[in-house]
Amino acid sequence: MNERVKELRKKLGLSGAKFGEPLGVQRMTISQIETGKNNLTDQMIKSICLAYNVNENWLRTGEGNMFIESNQVDLNDLTKDADQLEIDILKAYFSLPKELRQKAIKHFKDHLQE
Repeated sequence: MNERVKELRKKLGLSGAKFGEPLGVQRMTISQIETGKNNLTDQMIKSICLAYNVNENWLRTGEGNMFIESNQVDLNDLTKDADQLEIDILKAYFSLPKELRQKAIKHFKDHLQE
């Protein structure tokens, strides 16, 4: 596992200090983990996985993908070709209260099914 922590840190392009920040540990702790001087605790494994969206099975065993695949959409990617009106429409939609957004969705679903 220790070598996979180093592999992950390098893949993310982070120094030991930057990698340790969201985990609440300093550079030295990360260095000791990577060199095998300190073993990973279950809590540290969970913290790494949560902070960096890492597949726990990969971190523990090396099997599977390094990162958990996400179904989330990056709005920057989604709107890269959008004009200002389209962006304004999205902003207006998401500024509505959730109940109104749900009514709008129902309205469009009902009309699209006709």
